[in-house]
Order: sequence, then structure tokens, then C-alpha cells
Amino acid sequence: SPFLDTSKKLRFYVSVKPPCILSTKTKKKNPLFTACLVPICSLYGAAVTTVEGVGSIKTRIHPVQERLAKCHGTQCGFCSPGMVMSIYTLLRNHPEPTPEQITEALGGNLCRCTGYRPIVESGKTFCVESAVCQMKGSGKCCMDQEERSFANKQEKMCTKLYNEDEFQPLDPTQEPIFPPELIRMAEDPNKRRLMFQGERTTWIIPVTLNDLLELKNNFPKAPLVMGNTTVGPSVKFGNEFHPVFISPLGLPELYFVDSTDDGVTVGAGYSLAQLNDALQFIVSEQPKEKTKTYRALLKHLRTLAGAQIRNMATLGGHVVSRPNYSDLNPILAAGNATINLISKGKRSSFRDSILELSPAVILNQIYIGYIYIWHFVSGLRMAQRQENAFAIVSAGMSVQFEEGTDKIKDLQMFYGNVGPTVVSASQACQQLVGRQWDDQMLSDACRLVLDEIYIPPAAKGGMVEYRRTLIISLLFKFYLRVRRGLTKMDPQKFPDIPEKFMSALEDFPIETPQGIQMFQCVDPSQPPQDPVGHPIMHQSAIKHATGEAVFVDDMPPIAQELFLAVVTSTRAHAKIISIDTSEALALPGVADVITAEDVPGDNNHHGEVFYAQNEVICVGQIVCTVAADTYAHAKEAAKKVKIAYEDLEPRIITIEQALEHNSFLSVEKKIEQGNVEQAFKYVDQIIEGEVHVEGQEHFYMETQTILAIPQEEDKEMVLHLGTQFPTHVQEFVAAALNVPRSRIACHMKRTGGAFGGKVTKPALLGAVCAVAANKTGRPIRFVLERGNDMLITAGRHPLLGKYKIGFMNNGVIKAADVEYYINGGCTPDESELVIEFIVLKSENAYNIPNFRCRGRACKTNLPSNTAFRGFGFPQATVVVEAYITAVASQCNLPPEQVKEINMYKRTSKTAYDQTFNPELLRRCWKECLEKSSFSARKQAAEEFNKNNYWKKRGLAVVPMKFTIGIPMTYYNQAAALVHIYLDGSVLVIHGGCEMGQGLHTKMIQVASRELNIPESYIHLSETSTVTVPNALFTAGSMGTDINGKAVQNACQILMARLQPVIRKNPRGTWEDWVATAFEESISLSTTGYFKGYQTNMDWEKGKGNAYPYFVYGASCSEVEVDCLTGAHKLLRTDIFMDAAFSINPALDIGQVEGAFIQGMGLYTTEELKYSPEGVLYSRGPNDYKIPTVTEIPKEFHVTLVRSQNPIAIYSSKGLGEAGMFLGSSVLFAIYDAVTAARRERGLAKTFSLSSPATPELIRMTCVDQFTDLVRKEKVPIIIIPHVDSQILGMDLITMKELQGRFTFSN
Repeated sequence: SPFLDTSKKLRFYVSVKPPCILSTKTKKKNPLFTACLVPICSLYGAAVTTVEGVGSIKTRIHPVQERLAKCHGTQCGFCSPGMVMSIYTLLRNHPEPTPEQITEALGGNLCRCTGYRPIVESGKTFCVESAVCQMKGSGKCCMDQEERSFANKQEKMCTKLYNEDEFQPLDPTQEPIFPPELIRMAEDPNKRRLMFQGERTTWIIPVTLNDLLELKNNFPKAPLVMGNTTVGPSVKFGNEFHPVFISPLGLPELYFVDSTDDGVTVGAGYSLAQLNDALQFIVSEQPKEKTKTYRALLKHLRTLAGAQIRNMATLGGHVVSRPNYSDLNPILAAGNATINLISKGKRSSFRDSILELSPAVILNQIYIGYIYIWHFVSGLRMAQRQENAFAIVSAGMSVQFEEGTDKIKDLQMFYGNVGPTVVSASQACQQLVGRQWDDQMLSDACRLVLDEIYIPPAAKGGMVEYRRTLIISLLFKFYLRVRRGLTKMDPQKFPDIPEKFMSALEDFPIETPQGIQMFQCVDPSQPPQDPVGHPIMHQSAIKHATGEAVFVDDMPPIAQELFLAVVTSTRAHAKIISIDTSEALALPGVADVITAEDVPGDNNHHGEVFYAQNEVICVGQIVCTVAADTYAHAKEAAKKVKIAYEDLEPRIITIEQALEHNSFLSVEKKIEQGNVEQAFKYVDQIIEGEVHVEGQEHFYMETQTILAIPQEEDKEMVLHLGTQFPTHVQEFVAAALNVPRSRIACHMKRTGGAFGGKVTKPALLGAVCAVAANKTGRPIRFVLERGNDMLITAGRHPLLGKYKIGFMNNGVIKAADVEYYINGGCTPDESELVIEFIVLKSENAYNIPNFRCRGRACKTNLPSNTAFRGFGFPQATVVVEAYITAVASQCNLPPEQVKEINMYKRTSKTAYDQTFNPELLRRCWKECLEKSSFSARKQAAEEFNKNNYWKKRGLAVVPMKFTIGIPMTYYNQAAALVHIYLDGSVLVIHGGCEMGQGLHTKMIQVASRELNIPESYIHLSETSTVTVPNALFTAGSMGTDINGKAVQNACQILMARLQPVIRKNPRGTWEDWVATAFEESISLSTTGYFKGYQTNMDWEKGKGNAYPYFVYGASCSEVEVDCLTGAHKLLRTDIFMDAAFSINPALDIGQVEGAFIQGMGLYTTEELKYSPEGVLYSRGPNDYKIPTVTEIPKEFHVTLVRSQNPIAIYSSKGLGEAGMFLGSSVLFAIYDAVTAARRERGLAKTFSLSSPATPELIRMTCVDQFTDLVRKEKVPIIIIPHVDSQILGMDLITMKELQGRFTFSN
């Protein structure tokens, strides 16, 4: 089969050219599909192109792959093949794309590393239009040197991270053609029904419509599979089983567009992408007033799922298989669309009646009529994320007026995701017929709709108040749109809506991001061969882009290998009564079930339990594992393991419950300076408050993956895995198997993202896997599915911060007493170290003379939270910025002024007595304010807010004093091993792990400079406990710092050995010197070592030199908030980061941008939801929304500020984590916008805004007449009298009976 192995999960996409009938109006001939959703059988007759077919390092790489790599659009590389396929497919269809098409093509892809900007930029290099910023209209960059100069005029700043002249041109004529034999096969007039018989299922492909109806009559329960976007996930994740699948792909009767004078009929087999193209063509041909329904559909199609899913999902499948949260069904219903149903011997059309359908019926086409003047149709939606997210509430509304009047002739309102299917407010609409379209009508409409549409308090998905508010907020938007439309038709007769309401009419546009990256130019006197300071491409970037970078699960199968599936606890705290494995062991392919009884050594190592024994302490704890010959068999058997529990008390889920039960993982950590209690007596004001910062899922692209191979002798075990800490894995596996560590070899080549999630968790999972390999005596491949990975490994610690702040009326803070509590989960993991970091970093950039901070890690019955980029700092510092903002509010001062007043200004000591110079902090702050034009933009935002009631803009700027490293010297040590071979090539090995941050690339740069040889001479393969023992974790932003020093040390030792040879032959080549050294018996191999930064912390005294140095920065962000929905748009971000001297500006800027976007996700869209029983609901991309390309700033500017840091290698600084907290500038910009909205509404200026600032939180904090109405308060809407609320029933739309009556699934 030409099809790509679907085990790649969400990593790959395929470009499929199907042989089915395509309309001549539909130009897309190479649709892009998500590989893991494409059934092999559906590819019969199709030509498939995977990333390997696009280009290869073994033959020739494609320009798309080259530019993604050279534009630095790849970091860990796990998502890169998908990015390549998205851009490649776009270019096959549009060789000269627009920037908007690039953004749309990437909308269905996820990346956790880069922040998307360089990926978009690589795509924009194919655009005809200039990608240069021309915002000033002069054609010049807005950040040109002469306009952006600052401070030291001698410093020259560069903005080019790559050289476009190196790019090979795109030649569309060189692309593969559709195989002629497949065309002949598709056109064969004698095609017969195809049948593929599997072990348990049968796949049938009919060739005529009658054949399809016959099959559906014979197999009425068999699903019709077209795009497989519904059936596929239901089978994979929902445990559905179907003995027969019917796939009518390619039937001409399902693939057509028929246009008449009255409307358009679309075949149900049309994909949503084909539907989009067809509607675009119709809209371009027809008068605007006739195509309002079509335009509403097009608007929703742009954000419905991503490009890949729109290419797969069909119109018919969407209509019948998305009954509750469809984006299109409400619009189709409002536009009076007609569905056509057929079964064997029967055809019928339905629009209004309730349908009673037999399972043998299928939907074959949908008719969408034109509408005319005095008729308005609109679609509205609100989702957690602008694109690629299910709607929280969607709506389709239409109103028809008596000609020449605003008297309602017909009104229809349909809502999605407020009931089990799309819901019609038909009773409300009937009562409003005959009314005039005015404010009084709106008032009554809101009351009637809320009365009619009831969402139960325990409704699935929660957010009941918010959803009810959206119901009437979206109605209000529709009301305004119609009012505006009437005004355009007759301005004299129908007065316009208030100017301040205009911005409420439209949703935020999706725009292509742009920006400038500025960094210190390399000194012209630096030797050209020296790569340090240059923006060098990631050493594996080309392999990432071609899909040839080998990750653990890419390793070929090993003889007799088994696959492992986990059985996890379903209770948060319970006694295990029994484990019955008999049914599981009886299934085919099952080799064994592994439990705690099978652990030869420690099953509880340093408090971490490998297999639950006697009791479970969280939902998701591993109770046992099943080893089988295939993963499918292992997973099926895991479902058959029966575990009996007896619940235990207490069950502690939240921080508040832990405090109530005095449940902690560690003792209190505390730092204090001055006399806090005394200071509170002499201040003008005191405020107290609480801030909640919720957790975060790592969502690395490559889930936890381990390959454990038991050896024949001496109880040796070899493990290949993705980890940040191979030594830790070695320790845990050795403890579990009861063997010396020297028998355990851990190999780590690369991992697809980590962000702290692969520091400790791979050790526990490695032990689980190794025990299984030990028991079975066979290799074990252990790959966690996304849902299990999220459930088992947890993530960032949720935090509760309590503060008491004493300050003067001029904004000077005199005293602060802060308490932090984090939810550590059920075992120690890294929680004690996290709370130590939180306490030590708790002052951020502010010098408060009387300061006390205390912190404790709470023990709960949740999976143990662990390390995450920033290590507590991103949560804790939100509390700091929150109380600074609250002080500013109380003093009636701008937050940035209060920040400046209290910021460190001269060489000082921290609260734990470490001396530092804040000069660079002040410089980053000042540059950020000046170069972002903060003051002018703040005034412009205030002017915007005066002129717009329903949309508000906010700006915020945050300073940062971040630290790298660990407060214990031995945690900062590192070692390296460097070999010089006789041909002059060099092998570098060190203890650091490559996770996408470019560590290996920087080590090659270090070795190149120290050995004075080209980078091409140097190879770096993998990290291993065999070559560099006892290496510490790659974390804390110190990977380059410590491993770079070790590599440097090794290279300098070797160069010292070579010096006598070089002195004898100064004109010789590197190869000559190496050969001579070997002949003179000079060793060409050595270890390098770095003892570590000298750090310490005495917690009894609360003092120490905890960190080697500080990283400073500042970020300014501007947002626009839609007060009616809670949506927000990030308009611009400026980041100034103290990089000292950047060893590789491309990698460092990539780290800053990626961390910022990840931080922005933490503070906005990423929301973890648990049940009161401790069950995690957010277990995948459907429920957990990391930022996509549409969430990144419209303008994104990053500047690396030059300074000196002599303590670190080449005066550099570690920047891997620092950018994370700067994402909070978005949170506080949202806070600023919401404050403006509340101020205009006469509400309290101080309010609690926790993190994340989800659309729900934003909307419900922007209190207005609509939220008050939902909360049952009697208030007017606009200029109307108060209304009452009464619960009535709800009416369902025409298509409510379709789901389950017949099947036409995506």
C-alpha cells in the first residue's frame, strides 16, 4: 500500500488525489488528509503522497522542506512533516499563494515549540507579494535601524535570520502526475462492488447508487464512511464496533452541484472544502442579497475544524452526525435548506416536519435556496479558540420583513450546543411575528428565548451561565446586524445603530502574522569559519522536514517485540479488593499481564509507585499492564481486566480541600526581609486578595514513548526513550529490576518536545516498561496514547496565591505578605523543588523593603504534577503582577507607573540576600516602553474604548527578573566526551538531551570554535548513559551553559595536546595535525567536565546565593476583547529579552517566541477540567486547546538585548524558559480591556481575574444587562423595561430525528 503507517498519530498528513468525480468549479485536486483518520481501504484507486514522497535527504529535498528548515520553522521536528504537507499541498493547488492562504493551510496543524511565526514565514517565501513589513506605507520596515536605534549607537542590530538567496526555486512542473493507470481504473465502465474482509470487520465499496441502497437495506446498522471524521474517532476512542462498513466514495450521485434560478443543490458526498469552493463560486456569480445564507455558511466554514478535516468531512456526514454542536446545521435550518432522503424504492424531501426514518435511509443531497431583499440570514458562533475548536454556542438566525417595513413576517432562531441536538426557539419566534424590529422587540426576544431554551445545571460541558448568556448575546449581535442592514437599504426610514455599537457587528478577522526579529550582529572581525553568534539552522532541521529524523517509535520492529497497554485506576482513593486478569489472558495475542507482584526490586522508589499495590491514590494510576503481540490486542485485553475497589476517605482533589485536611507533601518554605508586621502599621492602605492560576498540560507532540530490550546476559536492559534525564530513568529501572545501574543502558537521540514533562515521568514509565520486558523476556514497545499521557503524567502545578499588601497613596509598596499553595498531586515528584523556586522568585522585579513569602506543596488525590517550563515562576509571578495591578487601581495610577515606582533601580539584594545589578532589567523595561510606542498606543486604545461600547482594547507591559540553574552546585555539573578520528572528523557526546531547543546545534558551534574546524567536521549522535554517566537533567534553562562548558573543556584539552604538533607544522591542515598526533601516540579522545555554578540556599536562614545569574526581560501586549462573547484578539506583542551574547540568535529567538506562545496558552485558552471525583475530562485536542496559528500576535516583534555575562560560556544566557512568563502580558492586557468595559458600565474597578482568562471568564466578568438577565436580575436591555425569566420547554429543529435514524457519518 502507498499509504503511510497511521501509527504516526497526529504527526503526519497525506496529500491524496482521489479518483472520484470533482466539479469543474472545484479547483482543489490535491486535498490534504489527516493520516490517522484515513482508513486503508478508502484509498483504493487513490494516489497518495506522504512527506517521504515530497523529498528526501537521500535523493532531493523539496523547496518546502528546505525553506521550513532554513527559516527555523522546526524545533523538536515532530510536527514538521505535517507542516510540510500542508504547505506542499497548498502549492500543488496554488503555486503562488497569498499570505492568507498560507495561514489558512496551517490552521489545522499544531506546534508546541516554535510559536508558529517562522513556519508561517517559511510559507510566505512562496508568496508573490512582499513579506516585508510595510506598515508605514513607505515600503520601509517599521523597525529600520535608523528609526529604532537606542542606547549604544555603536551596536549594530541584525534582522535577517536566514538568506533567501540560498533557497532553490519552486518548479511546479517537477511534481509527480496522477498515475494514468489509476485514471483508467476509475473510468472503467465495468467496475464491480469491492469488498475487503478483515479479522472482525468487512469494508464494502458500492459502485452505483442502487448498489448502495441495496447494501444499506441489507445492513441497516452499518455506518456510511466518507471522511471518517466521526466514525474513526468513535471506533478508536469510543470503543464502538461495527462488523460492516459501507464506503460510497466516488458515487457521482453524491458528488455534484446543481444550480438553478432558485438555489443550489449540493451532493451529500461533497467535502466541506468542496462545499466551500462551490459556495465561493456561487457567491461571486450571484447578487449579494440572494446569497446571505451562503455567506453565513462560508464564514463558518473558514473556522470549522482545520483544512485537513474540511477536506475529509462531508456535508451529509456533518449534517447528521453533529446533532448538538454543528456549526452549519443552525444556518441551514435558518436558511430553510431542504434535505433529500432516499432508501430502496423510495425518495423524499423534508424541511419542516418531524421525521420518522428507518435505518436504511440515507441523505443524498441538500438544497439551499436563495433569499431575497427584506430577508436576512446570519451565522454566529463562539468557541474556546478562533479556529479548530467546537463551538461553545453556535447559532443560525433569519428574519423576513414585510416589504418596505421593519415588521417581522417570519423569524427563526436555531442554536447549537445548548441541547442534545440543534434547538429552535420556535415559540419565541412565533410570538414575535408582526412586531417591529426595535429595542422593545429585542427585550422581549431575550426574555422569550431564555424562557424557552433551558440548559440543565448539570448539562454536559458545563458553562451553563455562560452559554445562556451567549444565547442572548448572539441574538443581540444578530439584532444589530439586521438593524444595520435595514439602514443600508433605506437610511431615511430606518435609523442607524449607535456608532459605538458598530464594532459589535463583526467577529475578529483571521490575519497573517508578521513581525521583526532583532539581534546583535556578529563582530565583523570574527573569523568567517567561527559559527558562534550566527543564526545557524538546527542540525536536524532538514531531517525533521523530510520525516527522516528517527524518533523512538520510528525504530523498526525488533524480533518478538510486544506492545504494552496500561490499565489505570478509575478511583481517586480506594483499596484494591481484587484484580481479575483471566478474561484478558484468554484473548488472542496476549502474552502476559504485569502487576506489582512482578516487580523484582523496589515498587516504591523515593515515593513514586510503579504499579499500584493494595490501594490506588489517584485516577490514572497504573494498576497493571498488558503485553501482547500488537497494540490493538494489548488495548483490547486491557479493557477486559476487572478491578474491584473499595473507596477510601478522605478523597482530596483541590488545594482548598488539602488545606482543610492539612495534607502536604513538604514542609513550609519561607523567605523574609524587613519587619512586615511593623510596616503594615504605617501604610496608607492595605489590600488583600487571592489569585488562582490553573494547571497546564505539556502537550508535547510526541507522547511518552519507550522501547525496552532485555539482553541475553547479566540481566542487562537497553532502553530507547525520549527523556530529559536518562540518568533518572537508569536509576528507577535499576531499582525496579534490583540490578546495578551499570546493567541499564538508556539511549536518548531526540524527543518530540518535553517542556519539563520528560524529566521525571519517563523514569516511572521506564520502570513500568522494563518490568514487563523482564517478566516476558521480550522487547517491549510502550507508547502512550494522548489521552493516557494526559491522564497519567499530569503537568504544571495549579497554584493558589494569597496576598496582603501595604502601600502608600503614591503607589509605593512598603510591605507584602504572600502565601503560595500548589497542588502537587499524590506523590512527591518535583513539587518540593517547585515550591522552593516559587518562593525564591516571588518578588519578580520589585523591591519591597518588608517582604515575606511562604509556600507549601499540597498532597491531593490527583496524578502527581511535575516540572514544566518556568518551574513555578509563570504561576507565582502572575500573583505578583496581580497585586501590583490592584495597588495601581486603588491609587488611581496606571499599572506601568506603579511597576516603575517599585522596580529595583540599583545594585541590591534579593529577599533571600543575593546581590544583583538590575541595570539590564531597567534597560529592557525602558526599551520595551519606548520601542513598542506604549504611551501613544495606550492613548489610542483609550480613544478606541471611548468610541466602542462592545469591544475594548487593553495594553499591558510586564517586567521580568528570571533565574536559571538550581540552588545546589552538584545539580549544575556536566560532562562531555570528544573523539577525533584519523580522517579529522570529530564525534561530540555530552550529557544534555535534544528536545528541539537546538542544544546539539549549539554544542557543534562550541566545538567548531574551540577546535577551529568547520561544523561539517563535527557529528553529534545521541545522549547515552553508556558514554556520559551520571548526567543531570536538561532543564532549568542551563543545557547550553553547563554542557557547553564541558564540551569546551574537552576541546581545549585536545587542542592543548595538539599544540606541539601545530607549532612544528603551522601551515599544515587539521587532517595533517591529527595524523601526526596519532603517529606520536597523542591521545585524540578525552572527557570534558564542568564542576557547576557555585550555588547554595540555606532554608533555615532563608538566605543564599541560589542562582548563578539572572535573565531580564519585558513584554508589551495589546489585545482587543469582544465584551459580548468573551473572545479576544492579540493585536501586537513586543518582547525585549536580555540574551547577553547569543550563541545562536535563530535558536534563541525561537525559544523566546515558542515559550511566549506557550505561556499565552497557559494564561488564555488552555483549560484543564476535572470532575469532583478527580477524573480528568480534558484528555485530547478536542477538549484541551493549545494555541494555533490564528492565536499568535498579528504583529510579533522580538529583540535580543546585548549585554555581558562573563560567568557563562561565551557570555551567553539560558533563554529556554524565560519567555514563558512574558505571555502574561496578554493576560494583563485582557485584564486592562475588561477593566475599561467595567468602568464604562459603572462597575467596581477591582475584581478577581484568575488564569486562564478563558472566553467564559472574560464574558462573565464584562457584566452587563445580558449577564444580569441570565443571573435573574431585573434590569433593562439598552432602552427597554425589565424582563422576567421563566423556564419553559424547548423545541427541536427539523433535523432533530436524523441522528440515530439513519447513518451518514463523517
